[in-house]
Amino acid sequence: MLALGPIAFVAPWMLTALVLLPALWWLLRVTPPSSRRIRFPAVRMLLGLESPEETPSKTPLWLVLLRLTATSLLILALAHPLLNPSSDYTGTGPMILVVDDGWAAARDWPARQNATKQLLDQAEHSNRAVIILTTAASEQGLLPVASNTLQPSAAQKLVDAIKPKPWPTNRSATIKAIESLEITGSASAVWLSDGLDGPDAAELAEHLQRLGSLRVLRPETAALPRLLLPPSANEQSLDITVRRIEPGAKDVAALRAIARDGRLLARETVAIPADVREASVSLTLPAEMRNELARLEIEGESTAGAVVLLDERWRRRPIGLVSDNAAAGGPSLLNELYFIDRAVSPFSEVRKGDISQLLDGGNAVTIVPDGQPLGVEDRKRLDSWIREGGLLLRFAGPRIAQRTERDLVPVVLRRGGRALGGSMQWTTPARLAPFEASSPFFGLVIPDDATVSRQVLAEPSLDLGQKTWAKLVDGTPLVTAERRGEGWLVLVHTTSNTEWSNLALSGLFVELLQRIARMSRGVAGEGALPLAPLDSLDGFGRLAPPPPAARSIAAADFASSIVSPQTPPGFYGTDETRRALNLAPDLHELSALTDLPPGVVVEGYERASEMDLKPTILAIVLAILLADTVIALAMRGLLPLSLFRRREGIASAFAGSLVASAVLSTLITTNAQAQTSTLSEQAGLDATLNTHLAYVLTGSQAIDDVSHAGLEGLSLALNLRTAIEAAPPIGVDLSVDELAFFPLLYWPITARPPSLSLQVVSRIERFLSGGGTILFDTRNQGGASGLGPSGRALGDLARRLGVPQLTPVPADHVLTKSFYLLQDFPGRWADGRVWIEVSGENVNDGVARIIVGSNDWASAWAIDQSGQPMFPVVPGGERQREMALRFGVNLLMYTLTGNYKTDQVHVPAILERLGQ
Repeated sequence: MLALGPIAFVAPWMLTALVLLPALWWLLRVTPPSSRRIRFPAVRMLLGLESPEETPSKTPLWLVLLRLTATSLLILALAHPLLNPSSDYTGTGPMILVVDDGWAAARDWPARQNATKQLLDQAEHSNRAVIILTTAASEQGLLPVASNTLQPSAAQKLVDAIKPKPWPTNRSATIKAIESLEITGSASAVWLSDGLDGPDAAELAEHLQRLGSLRVLRPETAALPRLLLPPSANEQSLDITVRRIEPGAKDVAALRAIARDGRLLARETVAIPADVREASVSLTLPAEMRNELARLEIEGESTAGAVVLLDERWRRRPIGLVSDNAAAGGPSLLNELYFIDRAVSPFSEVRKGDISQLLDGGNAVTIVPDGQPLGVEDRKRLDSWIREGGLLLRFAGPRIAQRTERDLVPVVLRRGGRALGGSMQWTTPARLAPFEASSPFFGLVIPDDATVSRQVLAEPSLDLGQKTWAKLVDGTPLVTAERRGEGWLVLVHTTSNTEWSNLALSGLFVELLQRIARMSRGVAGEGALPLAPLDSLDGFGRLAPPPPAARSIAAADFASSIVSPQTPPGFYGTDETRRALNLAPDLHELSALTDLPPGVVVEGYERASEMDLKPTILAIVLAILLADTVIALAMRGLLPLSLFRRREGIASAFAGSLVASAVLSTLITTNAQAQTSTLSEQAGLDATLNTHLAYVLTGSQAIDDVSHAGLEGLSLALNLRTAIEAAPPIGVDLSVDELAFFPLLYWPITARPPSLSLQVVSRIERFLSGGGTILFDTRNQGGASGLGPSGRALGDLARRLGVPQLTPVPADHVLTKSFYLLQDFPGRWADGRVWIEVSGENVNDGVARIIVGSNDWASAWAIDQSGQPMFPVVPGGERQREMALRFGVNLLMYTLTGNYKTDQVHVPAILERLGQ
């Protein structure tokens, strides 16, 4: 490559052709254009002879200059000029690209993708090999490992598959990967950093610099990511803090509060003053909206650090205290509502009133003290409310102890109760027994001074143990509960004040009420079971299925868990009880990357893009040649006449530019002959050496675009998940293209199938007999038949092709276990049945040649240029899209590997036949 200021030439040897310009000048000057021929009758020979006819002896100077300009521009175009080329690199070794793909890289990911493409283009121009090394652990939990030495085109495919991870980089492991490299010559290293400093940043730069030269690309300080910290909850609002990496100019961040179903609940802005790293804002929401809150995010920040997931710890559940006097519950320590009000106010909205007011207000928990009488209508309304999902909490006392309760108690009670000095007496107050693992109170610490001096006893029954949530050391129940319909009925067998117990004076009383409140609206307690990963954040802060390395977290260890490939940020548990693990709390003392060794070249991502001038210059040359042709025609007076009827005139018109055209044609042929003459051979060789997925061109641009995008998404999944290295998909024209290069042909069926000639039918039959497989997709979610409205069109096509007998895919077919274990094969739709050819194992190694379905798999696989899904999938959402991708992977593994999965099952029988 030859660089001349802002312009560089990839093929500078072509510039030597400029020495031919003087010879071309002489040829054009001494070769006159052909003379103008005029036909006229002999009778008019004496007319129009006022001036003698003149024939030019040489080509006009301006026309010569025009043709020389076209020739010079063509020579420059063939030299492949580049505007603003990437800086040339020293050394003879490969180019090493170190890419930070942790959470912070997601904010400017398109910029670093563009920078990576420019670097690979420069490596291709310099004919230099490339080594790719990412710095974050993979989704499988593997530490960073350098790639093999790759050509730039292969390296581009690998780079396209890299996505930011939702956890920090591991630069210490990256250093070990660099130390294991064996490089010949002096390498050129480029570190595409996320802009964050760390304990190993300077050491990583030193190791890269030892390999040769080092350039570091880092974002500007204003482009560094911002963090959203988990909010602190108080009685009325959520206090949310936004933190940036480095203080700078005044900044404004917009915060979005999102519900679980994706609705925007609120939007607040927080202003970060100049020279300050963080600022906070209070978000006030009604209790009903706050209970729906599932996510907080910084608007426009596409990183996992800019998202906070919220679970039950931030929800406020309205609690109603039944009282005839709404002002009850004053400062008197004997009042039954006083201690309840003080205990639940910090974590819930407290409402007071009679039963009608509370049930009409939509509260989640209703608490009825012993002193509050309940009428017949009140009991009926409470029972219906419980069965619809409410939670009723009652406290015992003298009123319950003196009468027989049957309807609104979870267990049968004894009359009278048990007290110190009574007929059923204790010698000392009783203490609480440890909570069992099946209790919602499991894990709470019982104070040593918490005692009960009187309680209401339950009659023994077979299910008493199952209904007991808390008991005293002598085994008698203290808290019992019963599931009714969708709700709960809970009874505390002592008073809510200090009359029968000092429990109301302890912190345990608050924790018990909080756990009971969390049981409302179907929310269960955490228990002691491990919390399995439910949904995880990806590098861009979007919820997605958990990565392969994700594992469960013990409930006791959840608070101390740190984000990693094994414990990615996201939701854990079940849909009923979810715990949120966020990234921001693990990120401490972040700072910008500044301390680098001397000699390191530091650049930003925002720079002038490299521009290829060759296409533009060739277009200008073509325009000049067309202008030259028009000028030559005009000089001969041929433009007004019919050119198709004046053949000799056309030949005469082009004769004047014959010499220039010959020179131009020679130069073009010299540069392009090797490409054009072997284009079909090169395409066939590429299809032979690489695995391409192919689809049938239907003639509908919209359908063909979806097919291409779908197979492109499937190819990306194959490259990421399997050993298959799939090249970009190819659309094939059945009437022209050879099909033998492709293992699988995706054929979307339209309402009007193509008319197939005998030649096309023969080509398809050769493809099937040679081991190829065709996936016919009617794309319309057919009913029980699996074919839908396009079945008639497919039927006509099948008869034309002689499709053999089909059968629904059996449950034990190899297609269900060739890579993933599958039970069904959804696409964009999920209800269509999949049919497969009935064939013996001796045909194509047991691989069916024909597969038919209607679930529109291409739309489920399709991705846009940014790698995002193009179409929604119903009814299963992203989980269904994942299963569609797994079906595509199974399909390719099935067509490429045959029945080896089935053979594994028959290994004992095979060995027995062999006598082993």
